Formats: sequence, structure tokens, C-alpha cells
Amino acid sequence: MALILASGSPRRRELMSLITPDYTVITSDVDETKIAADSPAHLAKALATAKARAVAEENPDDVVCGFDTVVECEGEVFGKPKDEADAVRMLRALSGREHRVHTGVCICRGRRAAATVETTVVHFSPIAEDDLCAYVRTPEPYDKAGAYAIQGHAALWCAGIEGCYYNIMGLPVHRTAQLLRELT
Repeated sequence: MALILASGSPRRRELMSLITPDYTVITSDVDETKIAADSPAHLAKALATAKARAVAEENPDDVVCGFDTVVECEGEVFGKPKDEADAVRMLRALSGREHRVHTGVCICRGRRAAATVETTVVHFSPIAEDDLCAYVRTPEPYDKAGAYAIQGHAALWCAGIEGCYYNIMGLPVHRTAQLLRELT
């Protein structure tokens, strides 16, 4: 039995290494545009479940961990920005406001599965327009939900958080370790 991380994210690989160094990476080919849910939190959970189950189907004897992160601001879902204009739109919406980061976690082992969603509240200070424009010209915002990396330059805008810091990076370490213990 192997442990598989169903994600190509370098941040998730780094965070999974805090739980165990003994895992492999197999990404799923799930079409995320075909998955819908009644809330941003449920969307994150549904996406994580779809990714984990897709990889688990091909690896039925292994434990598969799937994740997905979305940012929610006043009910609007912010995934990864499509381009610079989309990143600017998202960051302007988050500037000076509170938002939620939802990470869906799904762990599959054979026919058994456990899924949950972790939510962290993030408080951003107002972002100066010149800082925002400079940031979107870097590579940092483009493979991250909400167009920012809390562990990067966006740390300068973060006035506080309520909940799991690692959740904002896309893998709630404590909750994932708990689910793994329950399922293995």
C-alpha cells in the first residue's frame, strides 16, 4: 500500500512532507469546470473528492489524498486567475476586506473515503495600487486560488487569520494527518 498525493502543487508536496516523506505524486485529469456545488466550501470538497476518486480508481490498493482550494469573498468564488486582468480583479476585491479560504480534503482507501473542508478566515489590509500592479507582473499569483500566495509577497497584506495557516497554502496539515490516521 502506497500513499499518493493527487496534486501537482509544489506547496502541497512541501506540506505533505510535514506529515510523511513517503508518498508519490499522481495528478488527476478531472475537468473541474464540470463540477458544481451549492456553496464555495462544498465546491472545494466536491473538487477534492473528484480528484482523489479519479486517482484512486487507477490505484485501488493505495491511499489517495486529494485537495482543492477556493477563495470566497462575499459569496463569489475565486479560483486561479486566468490572466493579469483577472488577478487584478481578484486582488482589488480582496483589498481591505475579509475573505474565506476553503480547502477540500478527500482521502480514499479502496472503497472507503473520508472528505471534509477546512475554512480559514483571512483579513487583508488595503493593497496599494502600485504594489498590486507590481505583484501581478510576477509569476506568484497565477497558480493560486485568489491570485495570491500567503507565504510570499501577500504576507505584507495579511492583517490576520482565523484558523489554519497551512490551509491557506492548500493543505491543512493537522486535519489531513487526522484523516489519514482515521482511514489507515
